[in-house]
Amino acid sequence: MDQHPHHARLERLDRLARRMDRAFRIPGTGIRIGYDSLLGLIPGVGDVAAAAPAAWIVMESHRMGAPRSILARQVGNILIDVGFGAVPLIGDIFDVGYKANMRNVNLLRGHVDAQLRAGASAGDGALASHHPTIAGTVDRSAKG
Repeated sequence: MDQHPHHARLERLDRLARRMDRAFRIPGTGIRIGYDSLLGLIPGVGDVAAAAPAAWIVMESHRMGAPRSILARQVGNILIDVGFGAVPLIGDIFDVGYKANMRNVNLLRGHVDAQLRAGASAGDGALASHHPTIAGTVDRSAKG
């Protein structure tokens, strides 16, 4: 199967999400935490600072043609993460398990994979009906 034109962008977002949600393993456990969890320990500004990379993932998803339904779910994941993260201690524990950034990149990856499957099954190489530069152009001047 061919690679999606946005494959490199998706891989960058995946690396960012792993850094934010899974960068470190707590010794003696299978628990992984990231910079998002560490920033969340800083009262007030930590959760806001951690929301910036999360917002960038959503912005890139939009640029890559993700439908509104996926964008809405991604924003919902961020709101849940920030909302629970605002609760001292409980929010920090919640943040270790929720991993909103990984969830959001996985939502985008599912969209990209679906585009690849649709393009392969259509046989015309179309990858995104809402992105003419990806889906190709139609010669409307031809009389049929």
